Amino acid sequence: MIAARGICIAIGYILGLFQTGYIYGKMHNVDIRQHGSGNAGATNTLRTLGWKAGLITFVGDIGKAMLSMLAAWLLFHGKYPESVKLLEMYAGFGAVLGHNFPFYLKFKGGKGIACTAGFILAFYPPMAPLCLFLFLGVVAITRYVSLGSILVMICYFIELVVFGQLGYLGVEQELLLELYVVGALFSLMGIWRHRENIKRLLSGTENKFSTGK
Repeated sequence: MIAARGICIAIGYILGLFQTGYIYGKMHNVDIRQHGSGNAGATNTLRTLGWKAGLITFVGDIGKAMLSMLAAWLLFHGKYPESVKLLEMYAGFGAVLGHNFPFYLKFKGGKGIACTAGFILAFYPPMAPLCLFLFLGVVAITRYVSLGSILVMICYFIELVVFGQLGYLGVEQELLLELYVVGALFSLMGIWRHRENIKRLLSGTENKFSTGK
């Protein structure tokens, strides 16, 4: 199944290369990476180009993760029925890699939070409500999108382990450790991509979310 893992990561990466925010910006003669945080993700697109652009980017970024996982399922659910959930995770991870590190944009993409949200929704939907409520609650109270995103990455991984240990994820026992390792990579990469935000949060200089635009 080693080749299948590589194929799923490759599928995800290719689909992840569709930079919704960057493409939308270019259609409006704006390079999103030259504005705001310099990020090509949904939050910076929203701040720079408004709600419509942010929503379109968010949906697009969620969709490419889900589409990559669907492709993995279609390819391998017949051959590896007991392991296909793990392969779906590899595909989702590949989508986040493609989103965060697009080769044609000099590896300068987004932070992968919307992509990870798409992965969570497609992988095991019961994990999504708590993540959503945590994100909305933190942002509503603090107005820090970055803090909400970081806490969601931590919350998601805790849920992954809990549901995995309870046997709800449909993954063979011998593959659970690998599942957790890949799941941890999602969280660690999301947190690492927010390293500059973390510095600003600690120094009190982080930008707060505003609905003014």
